[in-house]
Amino acid sequence: MRVDLFDFELPPELIAQRPAEPRESARLLELAGGPAEHRVADLPDLLRPDDHLILNDTRVLPTRFFARRGNATVEVTLVERIDARSWWCLAKPGKRLRQGDAVGLAEGLAAEVAEKREDGFVRLVFALEGLDLLAAIRRHGSMPLPPYIKRPRGGDARDLADYQTVFGRHEGSVAAPTASLHLTGPLMERLRERGIGWSFVTLHVGLGTFLPVKAEDTEAHRMHSEWWEVPEATAQRVNAARAGGGRLVAVGTTVLRTLETATDEAGVLQAGQGSTDIFITPGHRFRSAELLLTNFHLPRSTLFMLVSAFAGLERMRGAYAFAIDRGYRFFSYGDACLLHRRPDPS
Repeated sequence: MRVDLFDFELPPELIAQRPAEPRESARLLELAGGPAEHRVADLPDLLRPDDHLILNDTRVLPTRFFARRGNATVEVTLVERIDARSWWCLAKPGKRLRQGDAVGLAEGLAAEVAEKREDGFVRLVFALEGLDLLAAIRRHGSMPLPPYIKRPRGGDARDLADYQTVFGRHEGSVAAPTASLHLTGPLMERLRERGIGWSFVTLHVGLGTFLPVKAEDTEAHRMHSEWWEVPEATAQRVNAARAGGGRLVAVGTTVLRTLETATDEAGVLQAGQGSTDIFITPGHRFRSAELLLTNFHLPRSTLFMLVSAFAGLERMRGAYAFAIDRGYRFFSYGDACLLHRRPDPS
C-alpha cells in the first residue's frame, strides 16, 4: 500500500508534553460505530464483565546519555542489548565516533566503539558487564524520551516516573508501552471489581516502533525486531477467558503485536518467547484481540498502519480528524482510543 495513505497534518500544539494528571483523566475516544467521547477513567464501564486485558509488563531503562569523546560531547542512546557488555546505540552526531574510540558515558561508565553500521547504529563494548553495567545505566542515564517531547538536556526527574507504567517489572525497553501509561492502581482495582481480569506479556520496545516509514510503499519497509515472551500462565488465562465468552482487550500495539505473533490459526495463544518483526497493515486477518486500547500515533508510522488494519483505514482517518478538531492530545503522553476490531474482509 502507498505510505502516503497514512499521512495526516497534526497541529504541533496537540503534541502532549506531559501526561494528564491523574493519568486516568486523559480523554478516551471509543470507536465502535461512530466516535464516542469518554475518559480513561470510564474504562470499567465501557467493558463487560469477563472481558480480559492483556498488558505489557516491560520496564524502560534510562538509556540516554551525554557522553564524552575527548573534548567532544555526543548524545548516545542505548537501543538494544547484545550481551552482558555490549549494546547497539544511536549517537548524535554519529560522525564524531570512530571504531576504536574510547567513550565516557558517565563517571565510571566507560566504553569503546567496536563497530559502526551504515544505518547509523554504533556497537559499544563497556568495561562493566552484567548487573554492574545495568546498575550504572540506571544510576546515570536519563529517560530516552521521543524527540517530540521537548526537554532541557538530560530531561527532568518527573519523566522517570511519568514515562513508566505502574506495573513494569522486566527491564529492557528503550521506549514506553504508552497505552499502559494511562492505567493506575485505583483504576485497575475498579476493573477487578467489575469482573474484568488481566494478564501480562512482555515485549521490549525498541526506538524503531515510533519512527516514520521512509519507503513510499509498505512492501519496501523492513520492520525492526523486538524480543517478546508469553508466560504459560498468561496463555492459560487468556485462552480460558476467550473460551468463556470474554473479549480480549490488547492494551497497546506492543501487546497486539505479541498476541498476533504467538496466537495460532485456531485462535489459541501459545506460550513461548522469541523475536518478532511482524508488520501489520490493512488486510491483515487478526487472530487475537477484539478490542485495542491505544494512544494517537504519528503520521506515516507503523503504529498508525496497525490501528488502521485493526479498525479500518477510513474509520481511523475519520477518527483522527475528529480528534484533531476537538483538541485531543497526541503521541506518548497524549489521550487514548478504544478501538473495536472491524470484521475481517470476506
